[in-house]
Amino acid sequence: MSAAELEEKLSQRTLQPCSPLEMLSRGWVAPSTTGRLLHTVNQQHLVALGVEQKLLPGSIIRQETERRAQVLADSQGFPVGRRQMRDLKMRVTEELRARALSRRRTTRAWIDPVNGWFVVDSGSANKAEELVEALRDLLGSFAVQFVETQRSPHTSMAAWLTHGDAPGPFGIDQDLELQTADPNKATVRYVRHALDGKEIKSHLASGKYPTRLGLTWNGRIAFVLTEKLSVKRVEFLEMSKDGGGEGEEVNKEEQFDIDFTVMAGELAKMLDDLVSALGGDTAGATAQATVHQQTAAAA
Repeated sequence: MSAAELEEKLSQRTLQPCSPLEMLSRGWVAPSTTGRLLHTVNQQHLVALGVEQKLLPGSIIRQETERRAQVLADSQGFPVGRRQMRDLKMRVTEELRARALSRRRTTRAWIDPVNGWFVVDSGSANKAEELVEALRDLLGSFAVQFVETQRSPHTSMAAWLTHGDAPGPFGIDQDLELQTADPNKATVRYVRHALDGKEIKSHLASGKYPTRLGLTWNGRIAFVLTEKLSVKRVEFLEMSKDGGGEGEEVNKEEQFDIDFTVMAGELAKMLDDLVSALGGDTAGATAQATVHQQTAAAA
């Protein structure tokens, strides 16, 4: 569908505050400061799912229920029974739910219809699936699938560390997490540490396998690849923050468009190269794929 049609669909399911009896509310919100529900630049789309959730810990309900149960027991002269306690807990929950404070969170997603990528800006698989389900419910159908590569990430990362280099445009950075395969899952982490020493190869030889590895792409993007094929801590190394030409002011909306355009163009190429470095997609193509990413500069 066109951008106008998609935005019209999104406007039908905007985020609404929780009603007094609701604990959770989901809906679409503006992904940028423009206020529009669909941010589109050069056929690239950005959407955002908002979630409002009331904060009502079970310990608070239990504490208030026990207090009232004691007052009731004193007044009636005998202990509160199981049925009374259940009814009392239900009343307490309803009363506290109406007064509970709410917390909002936002999850953004980038839709790339040109190259077939769907990228969720979240390190949580559950939050990503929540956004996919919301889009599927909105549109009636939304066919996406996780990327599955010919070679597993941990096998490839182990090979790159053994040889001291990553393939093609990728380079090994200075972050690494290694873990044993036994139930204890003993873990070794390196942060801002050179990974070309004998110590790393000794860990690999002893049976540890990499679960996270810092990589760079063409010297322009730094990120961490995980064993589950998640892309985390994305950093655009050459992202310009000084706006346009000398002495020229760039407002926030223009800068957002610039950052989003750079992000979309660079990430689409990087993701294609990453799938190739891992042996290619098992389906033979990368059209319609989902990759999780925790941080994107444009977000």
